[in-house]
Amino acid sequence: MNTPLRPTRKRLAALLAALEHGLVERSRQVRLALLVALAGEHTLLIGPPGTAKSELARRLHLAFEGASYFERLLTRFSVPEELFGPLSISALEQDRYERQTAGYLPQASIAFIDEVFKANSAILNALLTLLNERKFDNGAGRQACPLISVIGATNAVPADEVAEAFFDRFLMRLPVGQVSAAGFGELLALAGQCVPPIAGALAQPERDAITAAAAAVRVSAEVAQLLAELRAHLAGGDIYVSDRRWVKIAALLTVAAATEGRSELSLWDLWLLPWCTAHDAAGQAAVQDWLLARLGVCEALSPPRLTRVVEAYEAQAALEQEADDLDYDASGRLKFSAELDQRASDAKGAAQVARMRYTRRRRYGETHIGARLRQIDELTARIAGYAKELRAHRAGLAAYAAQSLWLDRDFAARVDANLQASEAALAALSLRTAQARAAFAALPRLPVDPGTAPEPVAHELIEQ
Repeated sequence: MNTPLRPTRKRLAALLAALEHGLVERSRQVRLALLVALAGEHTLLIGPPGTAKSELARRLHLAFEGASYFERLLTRFSVPEELFGPLSISALEQDRYERQTAGYLPQASIAFIDEVFKANSAILNALLTLLNERKFDNGAGRQACPLISVIGATNAVPADEVAEAFFDRFLMRLPVGQVSAAGFGELLALAGQCVPPIAGALAQPERDAITAAAAAVRVSAEVAQLLAELRAHLAGGDIYVSDRRWVKIAALLTVAAATEGRSELSLWDLWLLPWCTAHDAAGQAAVQDWLLARLGVCEALSPPRLTRVVEAYEAQAALEQEADDLDYDASGRLKFSAELDQRASDAKGAAQVARMRYTRRRRYGETHIGARLRQIDELTARIAGYAKELRAHRAGLAAYAAQSLWLDRDFAARVDANLQASEAALAALSLRTAQARAAFAALPRLPVDPGTAPEPVAHELIEQ
C-alpha cells in the first residue's frame, strides 16, 4: 500500500500565492486561514463589512479538491432551517423529525458564516457540536459531516455565556481592517479585474499525509517551556485560555512545521500565539510584545540585568582605586593627630593633607588583584557567550524566514531588530567590562603579597 506524499513546500507556496492574488493587505489572513483549515480548525475574522472577509472564505474552499461551499449571513431573526436545511416532509409523515441537509451546512466542506454571533442560542448550540465534533444531530440520529473548516465573521464578540463558548471554538481570531492609505491605490487598480483560476487544490490523501506528518513532529523542551511561561503570564492577567485550546494550539504548530518539512517545532513557530490566545487586537498586541521580549532572549542575561552587573564592577573598581590607608573614625571622618590638626588650620596645611592622602593610597596584593581579574573575566566570557547565542538566533531566524510558508514578515523584522539591539547593547557592555578590568589591573600593588582574596563583587546575575 502506497503512503500518500504530503504536498511540497513549493506547491503550497504556489497555492498561497494564487489565493492571495488581488486581496490587498490580506496575506496574513489568507495564509493563516489555510493553515488553520489544514489543522482542521476554524477561523474568526473580526472587522467591519466590506473588508474581503467573504471573498477570503470563497477562495479558501478552492484550495481543497472536491470541497463543497456554504455561505450564510445571519441576523437575529435567522432560523435553524437557514443553516441546517428544511424539515423533511416525508420523514414527518413517518413520525420522524429530520432535516434535508443537502446543500446546507451539515454537508459543506468549507463554510462562511457572516455575523455569526447574531444567531440565537438554538443555532449556536447546534453549531457547537458541528464545529467541534463534525456531527449534526438530525432527528434521532447523529449525522457525520465532511466539514474541513468554518470561517466566521463578526463586527464584535458579545459577552454572554453561550457566545463565549462558541467564540472558543474558533482557534484563530484575526482582526481585519480597511486597506491602508499606502495600499488604497492598489485596491482601486483591481476594479474590473477577474480572479484567476486557482490551481493545485489539495486532495484528501494529501491532507491526511499532512496530518500524519504533524503527529510525528516533536515539541522541544524550549518551546514547551515558553508555552508554559505564556500560560502563566496570561493567567496572571486574568486571561482565560482553556486546556482544550492549548492542545489545539500545539497541534496547529505541528501542522505548520510539518508543511515546511520539519520534524521538530522551532522557537519561531510561536509567532502564531497572539492570534490563538488573545481575544482582541489589543490583547494580541500585548502577547506579541511579550514574545518579542523573550524569543531568542535569555531573561537572566538580558542587557538591563547585565548592565546592573557591569555597573557593580565599575563601582567596585572606582572604590578600590580611590581607597586609602588613612585612619577614619566611626562617622567616616578622617582622624587627625594634633600635628595634622595644626597643619590643616591653614591653606598650605590643607594642601599638604591632600598630598599625604595621595601618597597614602591603598595598595593591593597580587592575590586580591588576580581574584578581581578572574571575576571580571568570567563576566566577560558570559557576555561573549551570550552575544554568540544572539548571533546564532538571528541566523536561525533568517533561515526560518527564508523557508517559512506562514511567517508574518513584519513580526520577523521586529524580532530581528530586538535581537540586533541586544547585540549592540552587549558590545557596549563588553567595552565597559574591558575598561573595568583595566582599572582593576592598574591598582597600586603591595611589595609583598599578603595572600588575601577579596569577597566576590555582589550582583544579581543568575548562573545558568
